Amino acid sequence: MQPSNEFLTPEECAEVDKALLTSREKFSARVAIYALRSLKQIAQANGVTIVQLDPQQIEAWVYQDESLQAGVDREFRQFFSQLVIASMKPLRQMAAAAGVPIEAIGLAQVIDWFEQQAKLNLGNR
Repeated sequence: MQPSNEFLTPEECAEVDKALLTSREKFSARVAIYALRSLKQIAQANGVTIVQLDPQQIEAWVYQDESLQAGVDREFRQFFSQLVIASMKPLRQMAAAAGVPIEAIGLAQVIDWFEQQAKLNLGNR
């Protein structure tokens, strides 16, 4: 995934839209995709791996993300920072399931993981 001034690329949006997920699950997948892209950039800029990042580094990055600047207030950026930080949990789970570092996860793996989780959730109802 390449850096972008958009929340998600049109291609990423199309892939999420095709997924067999509820609206809530699609939102979570979109946040995870944005978070993954951002976390890769943050880690690279700081010369560390994603798992070595701390919440303050993540929050500072979200505050400077150009895609969140226009018409967005400080409270929303703070809220969104928390969403990105919270995305670390499913990203860690994805990486563990795939047996790879978070940096090696791609768009297809994110969507597949959310679809698998959705199937598990349906089976538990």
